[in-house]
Amino acid sequence: MSERILFVTGRLAEASLKRTLDHIESRDFSCEIHQIGVSVAALITAEMVKRRLKGANQFDRIMLPGLCAGNTESLSGHFGVEVLKGPVDLKDLPEFFGSASRKVDLENYSVSIFAEIVDAPNMRVDQIIETAQAYRNSGADVIDIGCLPGQEFPHLEETIQDLKRNGFQISIDSLEDDDLLRGGRAGADYLLSLSERSLWIADEVESTPVLIPDGESDFNSLYRAIDTMTDKGREFLADPILNPIHFGFTKSITQYYELRHRYPDTQIMIGTGNITELTDADTMGITAIMMGIASELNASAILTTEVSGHAKTAVAEADRARRIMYAAKSDSSLPRGYDAGLLALHEKKPFPHSVDEIQQLANMIRDPSFRIQVSNKGIHIFNRDGIHESVDPYQLFPHLKVEQDGSHAFYLGMELAKAQIAWLLGKRYVQDRPLSWGCITPVNSPGEEYQEEGTTLKQSKNMNKK
Repeated sequence: MSERILFVTGRLAEASLKRTLDHIESRDFSCEIHQIGVSVAALITAEMVKRRLKGANQFDRIMLPGLCAGNTESLSGHFGVEVLKGPVDLKDLPEFFGSASRKVDLENYSVSIFAEIVDAPNMRVDQIIETAQAYRNSGADVIDIGCLPGQEFPHLEETIQDLKRNGFQISIDSLEDDDLLRGGRAGADYLLSLSERSLWIADEVESTPVLIPDGESDFNSLYRAIDTMTDKGREFLADPILNPIHFGFTKSITQYYELRHRYPDTQIMIGTGNITELTDADTMGITAIMMGIASELNASAILTTEVSGHAKTAVAEADRARRIMYAAKSDSSLPRGYDAGLLALHEKKPFPHSVDEIQQLANMIRDPSFRIQVSNKGIHIFNRDGIHESVDPYQLFPHLKVEQDGSHAFYLGMELAKAQIAWLLGKRYVQDRPLSWGCITPVNSPGEEYQEEGTTLKQSKNMNKK
């Protein structure tokens, strides 16, 4: 027997909901629509559903509009059947039900993130800890303390000890042997980086070294260092060094591939900062590609930075990318359809409603409140007095007649500005909701966004496999 689902909606969305449900392919459930007695579905609340909905226990599930306010768990207990919210836009119902059976899980990942504090010698210990906490909140597993060439770092030991007391894993990043020795003796978990000539440092401390070539002209020195550490039975990571674009980028990618081919079980680190920091392009796409390369190489870690203004969310982007790549790789699948967190500027389906559908909705409006929607043709604003369309909010404002109502004018100005941004970039616009900027803004917190997409995300669990 197929599942029976009751869809709760408002008067204006009822016809559109019926059409959408009729077009869900391979539907394995029967459904009934209950128009609860309000015009706008977004105004439905959990308390309203509890008061007005009768006979719901004859269904297997109750589906509320995505913008419905209130706790669905209390409703589930009240009715004795599962109650959940659908997507924000009912046009996404086919995709919602298509992905519901898969239940994407972004909890796991296999790549650790080392986040570097590049100018630690110039910072106080409390400032370093504050920055480290921000990196950890963004998904970093290891805080990399960057030393500066020729600059003293008198509070290096104090920094490491305070960070360790606060539960951080620490790496020391320096070109100076003395910094690495001091860091290792103070309790650093990792040393970045040791070459063939400085392997002796690994004999002096317990820290796990990251091995690099002894200069670009002697790549084989990395292989010799790997062999030496393997013979000693010591744990290590190897980093062939990723060079910037036009300064050896493609060659360095092939060197990572050669390293993996020669040493199938060696832990590899990839430093992505030379690409994210030194390329004037949005870091999110770069990070997705680099994490895809890391996934194919079975890399154990990446090292990233947030120095340039355009790279200030690199850690959070890397965290989301590693989870998506892990899930896709586990499914032997393309990294598509798992999560929208890496789609900041554009969206796959930015304009769910056609001009004709918006016009049909406008024809149903009988009250003075303005509704705003966006299609591929521009911005549409309408109420009972008519509909106006343009790509420029300045052309729309004179038609709204709100010059004497400052608060209303302010509200409409804000909404029309959001609508224009959405139209220009190809983003989804929903009135009274913030625009979605993927994983890079607090607006897209891990619960609400992912539940709408059938996704679960728990920041706390690290499934790093070495």
